[in-house]
Order: sequence, then structure tokens, then C-alpha cells
Amino acid sequence: METFNINRRRFMKSTGAALALSTFGARGLDLIHPAKTLRVALIGTGWYGKSDLFRLIQVAPVEVVALCDVDKNMLNGAAQIVSQRQKSGKTPKLYGDYQKMLAENQLDIVLIGTPDHWHALQMIDAVKAGANVYVQKPISVDVMEGEAMVAAARKYKKVVQVGTQRKSTPHLITAKRDIVDAGLLGNISHVEMCCYIHMRANGNPALQPVPDFLDYERWTGPAPLRPYDGLPHVRWWRTFTEYGNGIMGDMCIHMFDTVRWMLKLGWPKRISSEGGIYVQKEGKSNISDTQSAVFEYDGLNCVWQHRTWGTPTNPDYPWSFTLYGDKGTLWASTMQCDFIPEDKNGKKIHLDVVYEKEKYPEDLTEPTNPKIELNAAPATRLHMLNFLDAIDKESRPIADIEEGHISTASCILANLSMQTGRPVVYDPQKREIVGDRETSKLLERPYRQPYTHPHPGKV
Repeated sequence: METFNINRRRFMKSTGAALALSTFGARGLDLIHPAKTLRVALIGTGWYGKSDLFRLIQVAPVEVVALCDVDKNMLNGAAQIVSQRQKSGKTPKLYGDYQKMLAENQLDIVLIGTPDHWHALQMIDAVKAGANVYVQKPISVDVMEGEAMVAAARKYKKVVQVGTQRKSTPHLITAKRDIVDAGLLGNISHVEMCCYIHMRANGNPALQPVPDFLDYERWTGPAPLRPYDGLPHVRWWRTFTEYGNGIMGDMCIHMFDTVRWMLKLGWPKRISSEGGIYVQKEGKSNISDTQSAVFEYDGLNCVWQHRTWGTPTNPDYPWSFTLYGDKGTLWASTMQCDFIPEDKNGKKIHLDVVYEKEKYPEDLTEPTNPKIELNAAPATRLHMLNFLDAIDKESRPIADIEEGHISTASCILANLSMQTGRPVVYDPQKREIVGDRETSKLLERPYRQPYTHPHPGKV
């Protein structure tokens, strides 16, 4: 196999990469020298699984040797595109069982793009098999899954990067460096985060036979087996708590994780949340359509609000976070940033998302459904480069599994607070809710037989 180098000069050609070097530490991306071409596999060939894989192919001459999915139609379609996109032109081996794929292939990298309820088992099995892992967010559906994932990454000494690529988003990197770290906001004592996108699927489809091309039993895995009412792909599965943690787990984690990165925050001291299904009561969905949460730190509250109905408070920032300082305010989203100084004579700063349509024209014709998020593509490419750099240096990436766990678990804990009607204080050392045995029991969801829930001491 051919070897490859990703050198600093090549990396710097990417738009926004110069700004992003701070993401990779003082050394930057000097040299990445894998001993061989990295062998890659993807579990979950849906929308974002393919998107992550294609961004990796764009920045490194990897060889995609295997794909796994329980939907044969989706799997075969992905195989065709991969054979066209990767340099070798080879079609990867195809699997319906990810454990068989791990057993039959020696893999350097495994990408995980499955629904949330599968992330923990697949990540843990992949690092046990000797692979480094790129796993989508949120990393888990319960807190103890996340604890086990961190333990497995450390035990098997593998790099695990979480798909919270906002940390690798060029305009957000600039905002952190030139506004937050530069002290333009002054003392930051309040943060607001929100999502007002109407993204909560809420239909009433009839029950129907499972199609021959879908292994619904394996798709469901350790989650409760819902009666089949159509393909669960894209947004339908996200509308059920059986498989995830709703808008809180899907959208809040991105904003909260970015805020924690910008402000160097760890675990919240206390979390409280209220909400429920207040408006959209007509469909099958069982996730909240309205919810607020408070993540408390010393001298700082991070407040979340989502509504999947009505209008956003600021139409320019429907999914965003706002940092309030005594010297100014920073509005920020995946699309733009605006700094507004407290001093009326101060200078406003506006930053726009970076696109790379000219450098990567294939982004515009990528045959996926839904279409590629063009605004996220540069960030994902930088995230992949950071992942490769961490593998090369045997270091922790910017979105290390432990950071992904803190952000994921905090959102899960907010849901537990909403469920119980009580605030929660999580002790990550004892792995319990302080002074609340009943809520502590909810840190681990029951698994459907014959699946076994992972534990941090037994990975």
C-alpha cells in the first residue's frame, strides 16, 4: 500500500485553515506520517454517515474497505458512491452485521453514523477491535453508556473524535480567538442557547410490514422494539425517546459543547429543566416540543430554550448561542457571528460562514438525501484533519470522547430533570446523582434482550 503525508503546506491551502491551526495546538499540522494507508469502515450509511466519510476522503487518501448498514438499499447505494469517490475505485465489502465486519477486517478507523441508541456498543466494540473511532453526537442515550465509552477509549488507548465539529468551524474559531479570548466581551456572566427550528417529526403513519431490504430487528438493537410504521431514517427515529434524547440531545449538545469550548467549562454544578409537549399533541412523537434548561456554573448560567413551533426570538439566529459580557455581546451560530460592543463608539464585528465550493466542487453534486450541509463541510474536513493528527501524535483530539461525554450527559441530565421535576447534581467520580437515588437509577436505561448494557468497569 502507498503511504501518504498530510503536510502543513497542503493543509494551509484550505480556506480558513490558517485560522483553524489554533485548534490543533502549538505544533499545528506539521506532518502526518501513517505507516500505511489508513483502512476505513463506516457503520451507518445514511445521510450523515456518508457525509462524514466523504469529507474524510476529501482530505486524506484513505481506503474505504468496508461499509455496514441494516438497510440493503442504503448500503448498496453508498457502496456505489464510495467506489466513485475514493481514489482506488474499489467497491468496499458490504455487511449487515457490524461485529462481523470488525472481526473480518483489520481497520485503522471506524466512522459511526448510526442512530444514537447504537453509538455506545459500536464505539466500544470498534476500539476493542483496534480501530480509532469517529462517532457522531450525541455519543450516547444514557449517562452510563457515555462513562463506558470514555473508559473503553482510555483502556484500549484509541483516539475517539466526536462529531461536534463546531469546534472546527472557521468563523467560530475566529470568534473564540479574536473576540472571546481577546477579552472583548469582558466578564461573561450569562449565556443563552436556543433552537427554534421546526424539526420535530410528528405524523401518524399506519403500521405496515417490514420491507425485505431492512433488518428492523437489528436496526432496533438494544432499544425497545416499536411497531414498524415506515422507514425510521433521517428524522423519524429522532422523534422518539426510545432512540435518543429529542431536540435537547440532538441540537442543544452542539451549542452547549461549543460554549463549553469557548469558555473552558467542565461539568455543570447543577442542571434543571422544564418542558413537555405543549402544542404539537396530534402525532406519535414523544419528545418535547417546548423545553428550557439551566446549566449552572460558578458566576455563570448557561440557559437553553427550544420550541419546535412559533417564531425565533431573533430570525437571524434561530439555532445559536449568545455570550453576554459586561463589555459586549456575541451572537453566534453555524452560519455567522455578530459582536456588539457595550460602548456605542466601539467597533462591531461580523463573521460569516466559510464555504469551499470552488475547492471542493463535488460538494455541490453529492447525491445524498438530504443534501450535504454545505456550511458544515469545511468544519467537518478540519475536524477530520484534527482526528488524523491526533492519531499520528497519539494525542487527544479537540472533540475527545470525554468532552463529548460531558456535553452529551449534561443534555441527558437536563431531560432527567424535566422527567422527575427535580434539579440534578451529577458526581462524575461516583457516577451518581447527589442525594437522589431514584434519579440515579435513571442514569442507565434497560437494554432489550439479548443485548448487555456496557459498564465503565467492564469494557
